[in-house]
Amino acid sequence: MKANANTEPANQEQSALWNGTAGEAWVNQQQLLDASFAGFVPLLVDEVVKTGARRVLDIGCGSGATTLAIARHLGALGSCTGLDLSAPLVELARSRAARAGVPAEFVLADAQTHEFPAANYDLAVSRFGVMFFSDPVAAFANLRGALRAGGRLRAVAFRAASENPFMTTAERAAAPLLPDVPARRPDAPGQFAFADRARVQEILDDAGWSAIGMTPIDVRCAFPAQELIGYFTRLGPVAPVLRGADEATRARVIDSVRGAFAPFVQDDEVRFVAACWMIAAAKPS
Repeated sequence: MKANANTEPANQEQSALWNGTAGEAWVNQQQLLDASFAGFVPLLVDEVVKTGARRVLDIGCGSGATTLAIARHLGALGSCTGLDLSAPLVELARSRAARAGVPAEFVLADAQTHEFPAANYDLAVSRFGVMFFSDPVAAFANLRGALRAGGRLRAVAFRAASENPFMTTAERAAAPLLPDVPARRPDAPGQFAFADRARVQEILDDAGWSAIGMTPIDVRCAFPAQELIGYFTRLGPVAPVLRGADEATRARVIDSVRGAFAPFVQDDEVRFVAACWMIAAAKPS
């Protein structure tokens, strides 16, 4: 299914990013990312079980790992639709579903403005897909309209950068050599946009949700140590700046950043803890 032809992505900056270099990098690193964040998938499948949902929407589904897992769980008893504004990732998700024979649907659209069928879903879930809206209140109001009365929201988002040192190791280590690495902007669309509990609760309240709750969760993550250089040279804020660096600078940055990750390397794995929120809310009945 194509995005609504009459609706442009509300966040042009994020659309350009995820349909360009970031989307391509996530496609290329799909196996590494799936391995890293595998621990979040059963948490969201468990929310499907707890809520008894049969029609599920996966917001910011990326390459489809969570969507496929939920669709497998539901089988013939229900359905799961993944939605993302990244064409490369949606294309990959569709091909994964076809290869696996899983009847999941994937929609290429911006969740902030997409014209969802009204009151169509029992549950909306997300694994790191709700922190990128240019107008989060409008986005969550739009998502609320996609759920039936009493429908639920369950979304995972990162807590503060200070609680996730692994996620900022590369940029901190590269900063002396790459001064053009962009600084994180608090509350701007991005990885840590939902770090502030009070801000998220206010967004959801303003968007018309009820029964709002935020539970801290700490999930152990890992990927093969041999993939470490590929991880920080292709993903995250260092990657685009590094692509424009000369070979000598690039070599120095790689050496410095690789060394900075030493505390996270154990045997043949990179291991870290992702400090996140499990965000819960309900559409008023």
